[in-house]
Amino acid sequence: MKRRSFSAAVGLTLGPFAAMAAPAKVEPRAMTVSVVPQFRAEEIHRTWAPLLARVAQETGQPLTLVVPSSIPAFERAMLAGEPDFVYANPYHAVMAHRVQGYLPLVRDSSLLTGIVLVRADDPIRTVAELDGKSIAFPAPNAFGASLWIRALLAEREKIRIQPVYVKTHSNAYRSVLAGLSPAAGGINLTFDQEPPEVRKALRVLMETPGVPAHPLAAHPRVPEATRRLVTDTVLRLMTDRGMRELMSDIPWVNPVPADYRRDYEPLEQFGLDKYVVNSTPP
Repeated sequence: MKRRSFSAAVGLTLGPFAAMAAPAKVEPRAMTVSVVPQFRAEEIHRTWAPLLARVAQETGQPLTLVVPSSIPAFERAMLAGEPDFVYANPYHAVMAHRVQGYLPLVRDSSLLTGIVLVRADDPIRTVAELDGKSIAFPAPNAFGASLWIRALLAEREKIRIQPVYVKTHSNAYRSVLAGLSPAAGGINLTFDQEPPEVRKALRVLMETPGVPAHPLAAHPRVPEATRRLVTDTVLRLMTDRGMRELMSDIPWVNPVPADYRRDYEPLEQFGLDKYVVNSTPP
């Protein structure tokens, strides 16, 4: 069965218990929510499990949190249409919509920007000085932290770099600190969540133009009524002060409804496909 390919991922089912249900009642099928693994699995569970538990409780729709082992593993499952819901980067949203028809539901109102970081004491002052050098990235298709940066360096800055993919944002930052690469790609959100000693030891060399942030998207097989209910519930929960404090690590400071045509379709015109690296089995 196709869903067994999630065996390499970490899963947690969250939803109403059926113990008190009448014998004839059939509980709805648990739907999967796959989160792009920008952080370690335990951090993602700590961040997302409480929100999904509340959404499941209030909607009556059981939800299973899935944390793939890597960003390429996340992409393979998403492009195969395995998760019912995905929390994905902006260009993942384009890829998923094109291949499977995933529909963005919710995003933050803020814009996502990528950053290139170097050591704070490094004499490099312009990205032109990175020409021919290696840059650590979390994964090829991590949009803000890799894909968008690599496209801009090639198309706008006219420099060639040697990308090194190290699986996570934290690994990319630490590659610079360890002297393995002179620079790293990241995003402000993940950099701001690093320990103070890491942030102090690095500085931002370049920041990209902003684009609409990561959406929560649904596969078209999810009924429209369920999509609408999940969207409305998330938006309502995130306006509750107590919930906002509990969910402070979820990057939705001001969540708003997402729309593919308005928010993500414009990315199709940038020709980013030539910088996409197709996921292959590990």
